Amino acid sequence: MGHDHSRPTAAAPPRVRRVLIATVVPLFLATLVAALVLWPRDAPSVGGGEDAARYHGTVTRVVTEPCPPTPEAPEGTTEGPCGTATVTVDTGPDAGQQVETALPAGPGSPSVEVGDEIVLVVLTDPADPTVSSYTIAAHQRGKPLIWLALAFAVAIVAFGRWRGLAALGGLVASFAILLTFVLPGIGAGESPLPVAVTGAALIMFVVLYLTHGVTAQTSVAVLGTLASLVLTGVLGSLATALTHLTGYGSEDATTLSMFQADVDLHGLLLAGIIIGSLGVLDDVTVTQAATVTELARANPDLTRLQLYRAATRVGRAHIASTVNTIVLAYAGASLPLLLLLTADTRGISEIVTSEFLAQEIVRSIVATLGLIAAVPITTGLAALVTTAGRGGTPSRRPPRPAGERDDALAALSGPRAATGVTDSAAGPGHPRNTNPAW
Repeated sequence: MGHDHSRPTAAAPPRVRRVLIATVVPLFLATLVAALVLWPRDAPSVGGGEDAARYHGTVTRVVTEPCPPTPEAPEGTTEGPCGTATVTVDTGPDAGQQVETALPAGPGSPSVEVGDEIVLVVLTDPADPTVSSYTIAAHQRGKPLIWLALAFAVAIVAFGRWRGLAALGGLVASFAILLTFVLPGIGAGESPLPVAVTGAALIMFVVLYLTHGVTAQTSVAVLGTLASLVLTGVLGSLATALTHLTGYGSEDATTLSMFQADVDLHGLLLAGIIIGSLGVLDDVTVTQAATVTELARANPDLTRLQLYRAATRVGRAHIASTVNTIVLAYAGASLPLLLLLTADTRGISEIVTSEFLAQEIVRSIVATLGLIAAVPITTGLAALVTTAGRGGTPSRRPPRPAGERDDALAALSGPRAATGVTDSAAGPGHPRNTNPAW
């Protein structure tokens, strides 16, 4: 997550490092304590009945035929394709045997061809449990996903080298925290908001320090991210309360409530806003901290206020593009919902204020407000830390000696000769070497 600012930063003064350590370490310890308190110890196992046995197979023959007419189907529509497929079973008790099964039909059914590697499901006849048959459930996606993941990892390491490898480690750590702490904690009935804030803080500490190194610049980004996360949680709570959102704004949430009735869907909505905002916040805070550091390095004469103003101008340009990114990301994830709403016959005001769309609007607005707040918070902290070593006064470079300055100006403004610059003091026609002056 975030940009790669791999240029080594100057070491912060000892006093600044002590202040950062005294601030960051207690926050990290508080996050660990909260994680231990909220850690799921008795996460219930969700039982959805016994799953049908699944085995791998390879399609060796496909025979298609016209579909028989059905009186229930509307005129001009078909339920195809119709026909049979011969499949060689690769795993399970019937491995090596060939079985014949009907071609899958209906919306979302896989389209199979000869040579496709598919997943077979064994279905048992309810009237006679001794009779079973195979049916095609889906394509095997394991190998393509593995190759895509390898290409992803190779590209990151080839471009980012050691920093890219650290980024991969941070990605693994993020998913580990989500899968072992956040999701089981919410599933165990804990309040989703504190679980999400604690999990996001853990991810932030691990990923930022692992990817960008243990430096004062990274610590500033950590503090800015943590402050913005807390603010995002507060704004999310206020916004969902004002708009009376229940969390039942999607079919997935409704289905989840049927399997796990004790999950707080309102809190789950807030948790999703926080987790979704973390990656963008990391990008902004790391960029702002690095911008202040680079500006101070390029011009040590800049005061604290000048650094803040210059870096804030960069932050405004960054936010202008990132806001569009957030909205488009939410819109892209909700395209089926948006298409469904455009086909709705209700008025536009009624559609916009519906639970489905209002939930996405609140997500985008709250995430954007937290992102905007991250710029002044992180930039102000970075300006304080960067100028703390010089006590807030500009550290000016030593002036050029007067003699060298005069010689340089004379070399630039004096008449040129074929062999160099003419020195008026030495008389006409006497070239003068200007290298010592430069």
